[in-house]
Amino acid sequence: MPGELTQNRIQKIWIPSKEERPVAPGRSAGPHLTNSPTVIVMVGLPARGKTYISKKLTRYLNWIGVPTKVFNVGEYRREAVKCYRSYDFFRSDNEEAMRIRKQCALVALSDVKSYLSVEGGQIAVFDATNTTRERRDMILEFAKENAFKVFFIESICDDPNVVATNIMEVKLSSPDYKDCNNTDALQDFMKRIQCYKAMYQPLDPDNYDKDTSFIKVIDVGRRFFVNKVQDYIQSKIVYYLMNIHIQPRAIYLCRHGESEYNLKGRIGGDSGLSPRGKKFAIALARFVEDQNLKNLKVWTSQLKRSIQTAEALKAPYEQWKVLNEIDAGVCEDMTYEEIGETYPEEYALRDQDKYYYRYPTGESYQDLVQRLEPAIMELERQENVLVVCHQAVMRCLLAYFLDKSADEMPYLKCPLHTVLKLTPVAYGCKVESIYLNVEAVNTHRERSEDSKKGPSPLMRRNSVTPLTSPEPTKKLRINSFDEHTASTSGVLPVCMVSEVSPPLPGQVS
Repeated sequence: MPGELTQNRIQKIWIPSKEERPVAPGRSAGPHLTNSPTVIVMVGLPARGKTYISKKLTRYLNWIGVPTKVFNVGEYRREAVKCYRSYDFFRSDNEEAMRIRKQCALVALSDVKSYLSVEGGQIAVFDATNTTRERRDMILEFAKENAFKVFFIESICDDPNVVATNIMEVKLSSPDYKDCNNTDALQDFMKRIQCYKAMYQPLDPDNYDKDTSFIKVIDVGRRFFVNKVQDYIQSKIVYYLMNIHIQPRAIYLCRHGESEYNLKGRIGGDSGLSPRGKKFAIALARFVEDQNLKNLKVWTSQLKRSIQTAEALKAPYEQWKVLNEIDAGVCEDMTYEEIGETYPEEYALRDQDKYYYRYPTGESYQDLVQRLEPAIMELERQENVLVVCHQAVMRCLLAYFLDKSADEMPYLKCPLHTVLKLTPVAYGCKVESIYLNVEAVNTHRERSEDSKKGPSPLMRRNSVTPLTSPEPTKKLRINSFDEHTASTSGVLPVCMVSEVSPPLPGQVS
């Protein structure tokens, strides 16, 4: 019988009384604390972008270092009911289906409890319609019994074009309709929405839900209604949701042209472009012109090699300090061989844990992610943007858009003289790798064997490693790219374009 697997799991759920409840490791019993786990509860009719918001928000929270996981109740329902037949399953007078649907929600909540209490998660996203007060009250009671905070995100959209687009792009490819033609699937899904509409009770900020923490996202970001934000992480969630949009756009990421330090194998510093780097800058200008992008924003770091690359575009650009390359601290201007000889322990420490390792008086990849958060937020607000940056910075940005883990991030391949075009799609990003056919040195270092063995046996006190080094003296912004291209001659080859699907081949060694 459909749902038996779910029923067996339900019988194992234990929601203890306050007196019986054990104290989770690292957390005290008693009142809700600022750092207590949070359950984000999605609310809204089908095809209103709830799963889109769930996945995007989870990607952001994981990227900034907050362990987050989505629990999609629809997946639990498909596990319990292997064969979906029609919208009748979602009718409120279908008692057997209602029982199964409630069981699936309870199993999902059981997994939420395990994730937040045992597995070390901090935020769980409960992705379902949750359109009735009865269902939401059940979730609130569950959270109260387990000392979890709750934050509701209600997505409201009455624009028929947006709803239709969502259905066509996402819902018709659902496993529910794998053996169904698009016309029949569309009709069935529209009837499913009507089943939910008949029971829908929106969040009520004036009466029933006045003491509940939530945000209403109206018409995919046209308006917002925020009620009773409890803490810092909820305020970050609100700020993030108020910046994302679904307008078609492309984000172009590339490193600066090859620099003199790249040729010498030196890291950091503020060197200018090599002759081949200058050729790349010209090739990049031609590439951008061929793209014929309206209102393209161009961003650079404040370092010379990034600025010189952008100067060739003959277009306005913005310098962002947060886009500067990772600060290598005492290792700035050195080659890796010199680091190994001068600071052998630091060399070994970085190889063993590249993401968390912090250069003495410098930065780690973890620090860099925190520094880049404002740039990510602004990228979400913009339409077409070209970011001319650096290897570590590009890895961090790419990890956000491709949902890469902290372990993978420091080893993503971001070669010189290659543009990555990111086009947001339903639940992720389409990636095109575009090599501009100008040779350059390979600056990628593969993951060491030591890093694959597990935690490092070496340790260093953080007290001797400040968060960042003092701000180095910056070179003046150059006036023109022309003075740097005098030595560059010859006709550049035609760009070579190849489309790949994420993850990029060879990104993780």
